[in-house]
Parts: sequence; structure tokens; C-alpha cells
Amino acid sequence: MAFRSVFDYGALRTELENAGISAHFIPLIWKYVLQNPICELDEVPSLPSSAYPLLRSKFRALTSSLSSAVDSRDRVTTKLLISLQNGTSVEAVIMRYDTRLGKYDGKPRPGGPRSTLCVSSQVGCKMGCKFCATGTMGFKNNLSSGEIVEQLVHAYRFSHIRNVVFMGMGEPLNNYAAVVEAIQIMTGFPFQLSPKRITVSTVGIIHAINKLHDDLPNVNLAVSLHAPDQDIRCQIMPAARAFPLGKLMDALQTYQKNSQHKIFIEYIMLDGVNDQEQHAHQLGSLLEMLKVVVNLIPFNPIGTKSCFRTSTEQNVRKFQKILRGIYNIRTTVRQEMGQDISGACGQLVVNLSEQRSVGSAGLLTDIEDLRI
Repeated sequence: MAFRSVFDYGALRTELENAGISAHFIPLIWKYVLQNPICELDEVPSLPSSAYPLLRSKFRALTSSLSSAVDSRDRVTTKLLISLQNGTSVEAVIMRYDTRLGKYDGKPRPGGPRSTLCVSSQVGCKMGCKFCATGTMGFKNNLSSGEIVEQLVHAYRFSHIRNVVFMGMGEPLNNYAAVVEAIQIMTGFPFQLSPKRITVSTVGIIHAINKLHDDLPNVNLAVSLHAPDQDIRCQIMPAARAFPLGKLMDALQTYQKNSQHKIFIEYIMLDGVNDQEQHAHQLGSLLEMLKVVVNLIPFNPIGTKSCFRTSTEQNVRKFQKILRGIYNIRTTVRQEMGQDISGACGQLVVNLSEQRSVGSAGLLTDIEDLRI
């Protein structure tokens, strides 16, 4: 029998209310599980007596288990391999920053250590982006909201998490309802993450972008654009055929008008494909009507069969200079973390037959810096 995660809010609320038990007890249950992740639900104190047999028969504190945790050599990145009860696995990645290192705007930066968690929303992915290892898995299944939240619970065993980014396995907006519910749980008690420190990344699912602000008004949106015109996008991102660039830009303008938020644009740098000067000018022209931060991402090898090469540092810097200097677009180059443990952007893939991890996800420059 498959049990539901106690963090599957909709299912838990329905079961409790059908039994005449107030949903107000749910945060109490979550707080206890967060503090005691290997507990049995019988151990949660102060619940109505009728709640215990219901919880015991249908729910588990955690339906997933932590199979392994691997640290990078510099111990800045920790990659978690998490086994789900259906026999599949996903990865989540913890990235640690110290904001006091370096300067911002020529001045010492305030703050201190903080951690960002990169979570998965699906096992595999339908999008099939040719530069991303996850696409080689195909699509296996969606995660429930509880399975998404459980990645955060597992991560808390290693670090206090301040930011969450949906940049792991899967296309978050293809699992829309579960992702929305998971974020609502993360921003409520007892996790209480700020929605401004949560980022949802998408290849550009237009119909979902159109309702995202209404459902998650203060969450950040990141768009995996990766090319300045539709033809190149379709070559490297087959799913882009369903989301024409013109219509995507219209959706982003509407989203920004309603939200008044910056939009993060992710752009992987592929040598000779999308990294030339004319591509920088095309991208600048495409984006100059929006308030965006462009994050240039060095391509990470995803195996010997890949036909792509990493752009030269000279091309990356030239690309950045054009966007900044001519189009006045804030442009950063992604700080890669965890490459020595296959923990860098685009490398995430889990070999389901052997249940071993051969990659993971990376992250952009600290999201809190980009919001400024």
C-alpha cells in the first residue's frame, strides 16, 4: 500500500475534515515532523484521539528516504539523492554562500552564511532540451506536493535553508498544482520561507505563466530562454515549438505588468550555437522592453555523446559586455558550484535502473543579490 506524505496538504486536509477533525492541527503536525523527521505520526502530541488511527493508516511523516549525501571538495555544495516510495529517485542540491565575501557596488556586503536549496518537481522531464542531461531520462512521473516539500525537510538536516529554487529535475510548470501547493506550504508555518526567496524556473509554459502571479504573487520567475530567436530555440529545445517566442514575450510582458517583478532570464552559452555577437544583439533587442536579469550559464558537459562545447571565456565576456553596455541589461555569469560531484547546471540525471546518482542541478548567482 502506498502512503501519502503528511505534507500532501490537500489530501491530509480532506481526510481530517472528513473525520470531523479541524485542519488547524496540520501546522502542529508539520512542526513536529520537521523537528523529528524520523518520527512515527503516533508520536505527534496534542492531537484529537481520532486523528491517530487515521494518520497511521493513510500517511507517513516522510514517504521518501535519503539514500546519499555527497559534499563537494570545498564543502560548499551538498548533493542529496532521495529515494521515493515508488522506486524512483530525485536529486536536490544545497548550495552555501557567505554574503560577506566580495563586495556589492564597491562596498562591503552585509549579512553572513546562507543556504539555497535546488529542488526537483518531476522524475525526468518531457521537455527534452538537448543540452540537459535530465532530458535523456525521459519523463517518469510528477512529484506530489509532499514529495517536493520532503526535499526541504531532508535538506534541513544539513543546513538552514533560506532560499529555494525550482531548478532541479523536471519542468515545474508542467506539475503546476503540486508546485503551487508545495510553495504555499514552504511559505507557511512552520517553514516560513519568504516567497521573495523562492524562484520557479520554466522553459516557457505560456498558459501556466499567465496564471502564476495570481497563484504565487511574490515568487520569482526565471525563464530558460537559451536562444534569441525561435529557430535556434527549437533546435536546442524541441518543446519550444509549442511555445512561440513572440507569444512567450507577450506573456512575460503581461506577467511583469501585473507583478512588477524583475524576470530572471537563463541563457546557456553553447559554442558556435548561440554565443556570437549577433546573438547578443538579438537577445538585447528582444529583452529591452522588459526588466530582466540575464544569467549567462557556462555549458557543463553531460556525457561523451553531447555535440555541444562550452563557449570560450572571451565570448562569454563579450556577450555580457554587449548586453550591459549597449542594452543596459543587468547580466551576470553563473557561479558554478559542485562540478566535482556532478552538481552543476544541466547535469542532473538519475540512473533509475541502477538507482545511483550521476549528476545534479546547479544554480545561478545568489538569488537575493539578483533581486537588488
